[in-house]
Amino acid sequence: MQMKKPGPRLVVGSLLLALTAGSAQAGNADLCFRGVNLSGAEYGEADGKEGINFTYPSQQTVHYFAGKGFDAVRLPFKWERLQQALGAPLDPVELERLKTSVAGLREKGFTVILDPHNFGYYSGGKIGSAQVPARQFAQFWIRLAAEFANQDGIVFGLMNEPYDIDPKDWLDAANQAIAGIRAVKARNLILVPGTYWSGVSSWETDFGKGANGPVMLGVRDPIDNYGFEVHQYMDEDLSGTHRACVNADIAVNAIAKLSDWLRSHDKRAFLGEFGGSEEPDCLAGLKRMTGQMAEDSDVWLGWTYWAGGDWWPEGEGNNIKPTARGDRKQLSSLVPNLSPAAPKPGSCAIIPSQG
Repeated sequence: MQMKKPGPRLVVGSLLLALTAGSAQAGNADLCFRGVNLSGAEYGEADGKEGINFTYPSQQTVHYFAGKGFDAVRLPFKWERLQQALGAPLDPVELERLKTSVAGLREKGFTVILDPHNFGYYSGGKIGSAQVPARQFAQFWIRLAAEFANQDGIVFGLMNEPYDIDPKDWLDAANQAIAGIRAVKARNLILVPGTYWSGVSSWETDFGKGANGPVMLGVRDPIDNYGFEVHQYMDEDLSGTHRACVNADIAVNAIAKLSDWLRSHDKRAFLGEFGGSEEPDCLAGLKRMTGQMAEDSDVWLGWTYWAGGDWWPEGEGNNIKPTARGDRKQLSSLVPNLSPAAPKPGSCAIIPSQG
């Protein structure tokens, strides 16, 4: 298992209603996605065995989170397992596993965000390098998009947390992937991360080769149906790997600051990962983070908590899979934000109209 590091204008044609800020409850009604990452299919080596080295969400897990009112699942998987050589067709066995899992999630009403959970790498090679040219990343997405093109409730998350790719190089790879997706006539919503782990608090920070903020304004989507995917944690180094949430103020303030940036550029964002332990400061921080997004729901598509899944150890701080004793305490911070249901299908259409 890999630990997390820190952390659009979405146009849906005539179907997209204007989202307005208001009370937390009203704002939550406007958020399109209130979900959870169901982790497990990204585990293990590429040649690992299902049920031994990696796992897709079980029916029990899917049923549990559906019953709590979550309406979206970010579904991590391993690129190398799905495409066993660059340029090759998708592996039919792994593709069938992925499709079966997606179908089960859709049957329960979840929006599914497909998430190649590779941090910007393929078999040790960085996207944009000679080993993994950007065109091969685009070619992967051409194949994957063709399998899920224009299916209701399917969102394309380009890549989990690219972290040491220069922003301009990452922008080029992302734009090639977007062009490939649109070339196969797939109109699905695309979530585009930045580099530097796509952190909210570092979105406008220049680490020497440009900041995500100004560079990622260069995203080009011919149908303008995308949002930025960002991540944010509250612990001491904003990595999500420590139990104490000593930086909740930084996380909440970063969301508010990014909201202003999004408004100024007519963009929207999605918080693909955030989380905290059962400690009181974390529980309060989770309420504050989701509340801030609800308040700023004119520019936030929603969120997916990190993480649930069948194989998380009970001692993992961010884990919200229930134990034999019952629900995790984090649910008390999240569940109130799941009701009332998001306004669907009109204001949250994933596939824009052709008009």
